[in-house]
Amino acid sequence: MSDKILMKGNEALAEAAIRAGCRFFFGYPITPQTQLPEYMAKKMPKIGGTFLQAESEVAAINMVLGAASAGVRVMTSSSSPGISLKAEGISYLAGSDLPAVIVNIQRGGPGLGGIQPSQADYWQATKGLAHGDFRVLSLAPAGIQEAVDLMGTAFDLADKYRMPVMILGDGILGQMMEPVRLPDPVESLPEKPWATTGTKGKRKHNIVNSLYIQPEALEEIVRARYERYAQVEANETRVETWLCDDADIIVTAYGSTARICRNAIRAARADGIKVGMIRPITLWPFPSETYAAHVPHTKAILDVEMSMGQMIDDVRLAVGNAVPVHFFGRTGGVVPTPAEIRARIDEICKEA
Repeated sequence: MSDKILMKGNEALAEAAIRAGCRFFFGYPITPQTQLPEYMAKKMPKIGGTFLQAESEVAAINMVLGAASAGVRVMTSSSSPGISLKAEGISYLAGSDLPAVIVNIQRGGPGLGGIQPSQADYWQATKGLAHGDFRVLSLAPAGIQEAVDLMGTAFDLADKYRMPVMILGDGILGQMMEPVRLPDPVESLPEKPWATTGTKGKRKHNIVNSLYIQPEALEEIVRARYERYAQVEANETRVETWLCDDADIIVTAYGSTARICRNAIRAARADGIKVGMIRPITLWPFPSETYAAHVPHTKAILDVEMSMGQMIDDVRLAVGNAVPVHFFGRTGGVVPTPAEIRARIDEICKEA
């Protein structure tokens, strides 16, 4: 572990990926994540890695598929519209049971939208990333140190479960600077006996494929994949709770928005209002059990997002009709302020 150094979020993510054993990066520039591939372009040639700026996002994700099939640790990054263009290739990765890490530094949308921070890709990451029955494990760091720590976790989980893993950030996380401790480089990587590395006449050919003409064969392999997803749900759900034990109101948020909520919660606590927070770290699998566990002693939940309300669907499913679930959101690249969130807390207190 290094001494603390000041790094921009995008660059810290890139360095953390390198230290996690990533030696192949394929991408295409788009604001506000461009510093990540820029860092990779400078660093990869120096360490014997490969950086390639593809001619498009579609080309980049299919290069990721090829490298992943060869068993190497590979990554791509983009921002909202770019992830949409990569969607088909991500489905192919999932359908081929290939591990890869995908970083999305979200910006405002839909369409080209704007270049300011957003959290309007939650549905995309957790519900409808591309066609077919599949899941992507989605990690949502709230700061640069956590993003660095989760990068190694992302590669490990991708390899363990043979599935794509997404780190879902936003323009704040990508562009801000914070002091971080970088992990030591990994010394060994897991073996991948399924990889297409050539047989040397010593084993049967490995085949990476997502096409199954016979429907019964496809159904069988999808069902087996969902057994793996059930293991992910059972073992890999991550969540942070803060000041929830006595909370009358629980604020829930993820990523950068959760950091803003902390200031509003501190201000409310200073005035005697008992407020806590639930912060999902895995957006899928979603920590539903944590919400359900706090329902009995909570009067209301406030969901705060940089969107028109997407995670709120999962919050409502988790708590049912046990307590009212309120919402406060800003969108289009507008960042909510602690004062706005505090004002919404005060409104809920009057309604309760």
